[in-house]
Amino acid sequence: MRWNELPRSDNVEDRRGGGGVGGMPMGRAGGMGIGTLLVICLIGWALGINPLDLIQGQIGSGSSDTQQQSQPAPGREAHTPSDQMGQFVSAVLGSTEDTWKKIFAAAGKKYEAPTLVMFSSATRSACGFAQAAMGPFYCPNDRKVYLDTSFFQDLERRFRGCEVGSKGCQFSQAYVITHEIGHHVQNLLGILPKVQQMQHGLDQAEANQLQVRVELQADCLSGVWAHHAEEQWRLIEPGDVEAAMQTASAIGDDRLQRRSQGYVVPDAFTHGSSAQRTRWFLAGLKSGELASCDTFGAQQL
Repeated sequence: MRWNELPRSDNVEDRRGGGGVGGMPMGRAGGMGIGTLLVICLIGWALGINPLDLIQGQIGSGSSDTQQQSQPAPGREAHTPSDQMGQFVSAVLGSTEDTWKKIFAAAGKKYEAPTLVMFSSATRSACGFAQAAMGPFYCPNDRKVYLDTSFFQDLERRFRGCEVGSKGCQFSQAYVITHEIGHHVQNLLGILPKVQQMQHGLDQAEANQLQVRVELQADCLSGVWAHHAEEQWRLIEPGDVEAAMQTASAIGDDRLQRRSQGYVVPDAFTHGSSAQRTRWFLAGLKSGELASCDTFGAQQL
C-alpha cells in the first residue's frame, strides 16, 4: 500500500500510555420493525430515490439510550502523531476525510470528520469502557473511532498475507480503520440512530439481523473509500486487496464461531459471514457509489 502521499489528519487523539475506565459500548434502542426499514429502502429504489435519503428523512436526533451512556474521560488534544504507526493512522484518516468530504459535497451535504483515538490497553469513551479485547469500534455518542493499536499486531500475527511490516498488511489495517469510518458515515446519514431505535422492539435474532446489515454496509463503505483513494492516490499495490479480503474473511462470524465453538449459529451473527463481508467490500470497491451499499434493501446479503 502506497500511503506516504496520503494527506495527514490532525484529528488523531493519542492516548497511548494512558486512559480512563467506564462502562460498556452501545446498546439497543426501540421503535419500528425490520420490515419497515426494508420497505422504505425498496420503495426508494423503485422510485429512483437514494434509500439513504429516505432513511434519513425518517430519523430524529437519536435514541434516548444514546444520551444516557457514561461520560468520556478527558481526552488529549488531537494532533498528528510523529511515530510511524501514528503517521500511518493519520494518513488513512486524512484520506477518508478528503474522500468523504467530496462524496458528501456532491450530494449537497457537509461531512463532519470524526476524531480517531489511539490508545493502549484501555480507555474511556462516551459509549463506556474501551479495551483491547473489544477490537476497534466507533462510538456514535462522541463521534470518535477507538483503536488499540495492539489490534494491528494481532493482525500481523494471526492472518496470512498480513506478515509483520508487509504492505498487504497495511492495506488490511486501512480496511479496519475505514470500516469504522463507515460507521461514522452511517451515523451522519442517520442510519445508526434509526437502527438502534428499531432494535428495541425486536428479539435478539432479529436485532442481530439488523446489526449484520449495518456491519456489511460499513464494509461496503470501506470499499467505496478504497475506490476513490485508488483513483486519487494510486495507493493499492498487487496483493493488497487479497490481503484485506483474507482479513475480512478471517473475522467473519461463521469463521470466528467455528474456530471458537466448532459450529456455526447464523442467528447469532452480528457482522456477517466471511463471504458476505468480502462480497460487500468488493461491491463498494468496484463501484465507488453509495447506492451500491444498500444492504438494507438487498434481498440476499
